[in-house]
Amino acid sequence: MNSIINSVLIDISTVIFGKEKQIKLAISCLLAEGHLLIEDLPGMGKTSLSHALAISLGLSYQRIQFTSDLLPSDIIGTSIFDIKTQAFSFHKGPIFSQVILADEINRAGPKTQSALLEAMEENQVSVDAHSYLLPQPFFVIATQNPIHQVGTYPLPESQLDRFLMRITLGYPSIEAEKKIILGIDNNIKKIQSRFKPNQFNQLQNLVKKIKLSEPVLDYILSLVNHSRLAGRYPMPLSPRASIALSRAAQAWAFISGRDYVTPDDIQTIFPCVVEHRLNVNSGINQGDLALELLKEVKVPV
Repeated sequence: MNSIINSVLIDISTVIFGKEKQIKLAISCLLAEGHLLIEDLPGMGKTSLSHALAISLGLSYQRIQFTSDLLPSDIIGTSIFDIKTQAFSFHKGPIFSQVILADEINRAGPKTQSALLEAMEENQVSVDAHSYLLPQPFFVIATQNPIHQVGTYPLPESQLDRFLMRITLGYPSIEAEKKIILGIDNNIKKIQSRFKPNQFNQLQNLVKKIKLSEPVLDYILSLVNHSRLAGRYPMPLSPRASIALSRAAQAWAFISGRDYVTPDDIQTIFPCVVEHRLNVNSGINQGDLALELLKEVKVPV
C-alpha cells in the first residue's frame, strides 16, 4: 500500500515543485479522514495542489468557486416545485461529491460558509426538515487567502476547528520557480488516479490500526492540557484537537512506513493541526504558538 502513496507523492511533486513535506502533510490529512485547509497568498499553487490531490484519490469531486454573492443553495442544492407531480423535489448541489474543492472559501459571507458546517462534521446536509447523506468518503479541501486581503471574511472558530489541518505552501525555491516559469513537466492533466474503487477506504482503515502507545497518548494529552492550564493561549485545545492529533500522527507514521507512532510524529504534525485552533488570527505565518507549546511540554523517552 505504501508504494501507492509514494507514487502519489511523486505525481503531485511534478505539479507542485519543492514542497514534498506539504504534499505529505496533505495526504496524511486525508488518510486521517480529515478536511484540509490550504492558506497562502494568491498564485502560490493552492488550487493546483487541491486539484492534484482530488485527481490522485480517484474520487468524484467538484470545484466550487466561493464569491461574495454565492448562496448556501448554490452549494447544498434547492427544492424546486414540479408542476407535473404538484410537489417539491430536491435537486442536489455540488456538495454531493466525495471531494469538494472549496476555492477561496473565505471570499464568501458567513451565511454561505456555514453551509459546510453540518456536512464537514456529520457527513450529511439538512434541507426542509429532511437529511441527506453525503457520499463516502467525503472531504473538503479548501483554499483560503490571508484575512487582511480585500474582500475576505474570516472563518469562524467553529468552522476552522472542523479542518483537521491547515498548511501553507510558501514561496518556491529559485530552482523550483525556474521550473515553474519554463513549465517543465508542470501539467496537472498528466496526473492519473492511483487508487482502485474502495482502495482509499482500505488505506484509511489501515491507518486506524497504527499503534498509539501509552507514552505517546500521554504526550498528546500533556500538550492539550498545557494549552488549557497555561492561561496564555487564546483558544485552548479541545478534545476534537486531541483526536485530530492522534489521527494525523497515525497517518504520518503510516506514510513513513511504520506501524507505530513516535513523539517525533507528534511534533512534525503538531503545528499544522493546532495552530489554527490556538489562534484563529495567526494568518499564514502559522506555528509560533504551537512551537512554543511544544517547547514547554516534556517529551517522553
